[in-house]
Amino acid sequence: MQEELDYSQLDPILKKYRGQEGALIPILQEAQAIYGYLPEEVLKTISQGLKIPLSRVYGVVTFYAQFYTTKRGRHTVRVCRGTACHVRGGKSVLKAVQQILGVGENETTPDYEFTFETVACLGACALSPVLLVDKIYYGKLTPVKVDQVLKKYSVGGVS
Repeated sequence: MQEELDYSQLDPILKKYRGQEGALIPILQEAQAIYGYLPEEVLKTISQGLKIPLSRVYGVVTFYAQFYTTKRGRHTVRVCRGTACHVRGGKSVLKAVQQILGVGENETTPDYEFTFETVACLGACALSPVLLVDKIYYGKLTPVKVDQVLKKYSVGGVS
């Protein structure tokens, strides 16, 4: 079932930036903060509101990794693929996350609880292998510890 979004929330944002050069990125950021992602109708509304081609809006959205065109989970789980994590068992951590969540890289669980991503490095090599849930780092992981971490964020769990 497609959820209905209130696109009227874009009006004050578009009004705020009307006539300003370089307003597209801040508008996209504010729109994503409202909706959690940038659905096609939001992008069309922004294109029309700024009187710029939709292709230009899509070009910016697809260029920057900060923008998402699909609905994301409440929690983002990022697994490090860096050398230190790899050497210390990162592959088993990655497999455990995939198995526990039942999704692959760059996918979101059907209940929209988790979005799973991998990154080149999380910058916490001393804690390797490491993963990041939202903004909280978890290190020195094993598959069993991964299960314990993710259970904290599941519906009904402690977050």
